[in-house]
Parts: sequence; structure tokens; C-alpha cells
Amino acid sequence: MKTLFLIRHAKSSWDDPRLTDQQRPLTARGRRDAPRLGKRLATRYRRPDLMLSSPALRALKTAQLIARRFGGKPVTVDARLYGGNVSELLRVIHQLDDRHQRVMLFGHNPELTALARRFSDEMRHLPTCAAARFKFDVKSWKRIGRATLVAVALEGA
Repeated sequence: MKTLFLIRHAKSSWDDPRLTDQQRPLTARGRRDAPRLGKRLATRYRRPDLMLSSPALRALKTAQLIARRFGGKPVTVDARLYGGNVSELLRVIHQLDDRHQRVMLFGHNPELTALARRFSDEMRHLPTCAAARFKFDVKSWKRIGRATLVAVALEGA
């Protein structure tokens, strides 16, 4: 059984037009909501084996704030999670080491919502600072398809 969490970054700021998209920070609300979501996830689910984040500051900071709730689990940055399409995200997932049973992937919309819809018809939209959990009855990440169980946790919305 494989478990995948798709987590959209917390609320980010558009206040400084000099910043590139990758440099946009979290707002005060985002810095408040991410630890709350992390607490909810940590009280309900076991510690992930791997936490992968887009290199964009808002996604990486969200991942780090949530990781603290899991005892400071290290976050691995994967550039393919920024600006990629659903096919690229699936490639990242299919290439995961099968030793990992529980993976958290931190990224952006519209790609995360599109990927979530691919796993389950129940998914409509993944708002900011939300996590969708998918369980797959497979032994290898290469074989994931439709999810057998879906749960959504919202914090910021």
C-alpha cells in the first residue's frame, strides 16, 4: 500500500512586484495556517518517509513548517515540482523509491488539482494550504493509478 499526500502551498504574497514568482513568500496567514495543517496531519497520520517540495519559496516554506510538526523531517527539493505539468508530476511519483510508503509532495495549482482529479473523481479543487491524501493498493510507485481512499484536510482555503 502506498500513500501520497498532495499539499498545496499556504497563502502567498503578491505585495512586492520586484520578486520573481519563485521568490514570493508566505503571507502572515500562510505562516499561521501551514503549522496548523501540519499539526492536523501529524495527529492523524504517521510520519512520512519522504517530503518533496517545489523550490518556490512559498511551497518550500509550507513544507518546512509542516515538517516541524513531524519532528523536523528533512524536506527534499525537486525542481520538477515547479512549473511542471501533470505528466511531469506523475514521472516524479513513478520514479520514487519503492522503500517509501508515505510521501508528501508540496506544490502548486493548477497542476496539483489536475493530478488529484486524475487519482479520484471526488476531487474538485485543492485550495491553498490543503492536503489531499490518496491510498493506492500497489507495491510500486510505478503502478499507481486510481486511488482506493481519498481524504482532504483544509486549513487556509
